[in-house]
Amino acid sequence: MFSLARSTLLRRPTASLLSSSTSTSLLSLRQASHAPPRLPFTKLTPASISSLLSLVGSPSQIVSTIAPTEGEGSGFKTVGIEELDGNNEDWMGKYKGKGQVVVKPKTREEVAKVLKYCNDNNIAVVPQGGNTGLVGGSIPVYDELILNLSGLNEIRHFDSVAGILTADAGCVLEILDNEIGKDGYMMPLDLGAKGSCHIGGNVATNAGGLRLLRYGSLHGSVLGLEVVTPEGKIVDLGCSVGLRKDNTGLDLKQLYIGSEGTLGIITGVTILCPRRPTSTNVALFALPTFEAVQQCFSATKTHVGEILSAFEFFDKSSYELVQKYATGNIARNPLENEAEFYVVIETGGSNKEHDDAKLESLLEHLLETEIISDGVLAQDSNQLAALWALRESIPESAAKCGPVYKYDLSVPVPKMYGLVEVLRKRMTEKGLYVEGNEDGGKIRKIAGYGHIGDGNLHVNMSAVSWDKEVEAAIEPLIYELTAAEKGSISAEHGLGVMKAPHLHYSKTDDAIQMMREVKKLFDPKGIMNPYKYLPAEETKP
Repeated sequence: MFSLARSTLLRRPTASLLSSSTSTSLLSLRQASHAPPRLPFTKLTPASISSLLSLVGSPSQIVSTIAPTEGEGSGFKTVGIEELDGNNEDWMGKYKGKGQVVVKPKTREEVAKVLKYCNDNNIAVVPQGGNTGLVGGSIPVYDELILNLSGLNEIRHFDSVAGILTADAGCVLEILDNEIGKDGYMMPLDLGAKGSCHIGGNVATNAGGLRLLRYGSLHGSVLGLEVVTPEGKIVDLGCSVGLRKDNTGLDLKQLYIGSEGTLGIITGVTILCPRRPTSTNVALFALPTFEAVQQCFSATKTHVGEILSAFEFFDKSSYELVQKYATGNIARNPLENEAEFYVVIETGGSNKEHDDAKLESLLEHLLETEIISDGVLAQDSNQLAALWALRESIPESAAKCGPVYKYDLSVPVPKMYGLVEVLRKRMTEKGLYVEGNEDGGKIRKIAGYGHIGDGNLHVNMSAVSWDKEVEAAIEPLIYELTAAEKGSISAEHGLGVMKAPHLHYSKTDDAIQMMREVKKLFDPKGIMNPYKYLPAEETKP
């Protein structure tokens, strides 16, 4: 933690300025308005448990409330349903399923055996990784079998010359980043949930995160995948080689990136990793308007474009949430006065003197043109982390304020914040929100933040409780507003159960039909993550 006395205010840039480099479950609501009736999949029985036990190496790999057939399953013990809460509930407490069986394979062969058994017996399957998703994609809607991949957690190979990593799907993102960091590399994506999320889940949801501006999406950095089909086939889609260039036929791995476990299971990932910068700077700016945020972005690209790693904005409401609710190492009131908007930028390069000179030029321009009203630059690694925490702590802080209705949208940059303003106005008109008064309505706070570089807006609405009236006021209004700007209702969180019914706001009927045909081709029985991703009426076993 650092105080203003130990940080550097950007009143006017100087050489010394750059001296350092561095409740209530919503399931009932969702069943009423989102989830379809249960499809006629086979229910798990004692005989099912007996069969599953024969497919894995240890009884400890199956957690179940259902006992195996009497006289079978030596050493196996059933558990109470509460033991499965961590698998049946998402971290927000928004979605809650009724899964009775969790299988934790330790090898790709075990994944293949379990999937084949489920496919042969018409048993629905929910793939699950770190369970950090925000749209209910890794939670059972009803009583599907939960296939948790946390046991597949080995780094298979790292080429420290080419920067190509091959790892099991269950490897935690932060652990991978730390491991390849020993050789001077980094993962091409960075997420707030990096300490829990799995690389397989990142790929399955096409996670974006804070580094997309610099390193692009996973569609570009993933070189190969190993997948298991519902029929139990292990298919190598370039995972064993990891070629950067391969122009032989259809690039099938792309179908699995962002497929959210609806086509099969990703068990291995080969990914291209960039060099870790040796010179890193992080700055926080205060700005009076969203127009100034856009001007700041344009100027930043001009002055430091080739070393710019991230450009994140958040509004006053987001800042207030973090200052009131966040814990841990965050910058407490780092600026003299509050502003309407804030920007965090990060630069990463290999020449500190060069990077500092370019950043100084940027700061001079921003202050002389009065685009920013104030700012602070991290002077060491602790301050760097504390400034970043202002942005990364927004989701956590919003959740501490109350249950959060989260929306992740892509809209043209000039239109981004206008959507937040319209939502505030509409919620105020409906009597659900009183700006500046957390106790004035059913919605306590409406915060807007996101990635300016890729037009990704996050809207977090902290409420008093999960409430049908609140949900009905927000949806489909927020999707209609997004569609009016020809945007996307999901920029990086995926569709899951939450957004599947609203897919038509972003995709044409023809596009949705093509997606259905791909799903039917890869998963003809429809056992893979049912009720999600596609409009429910077409998801039939």
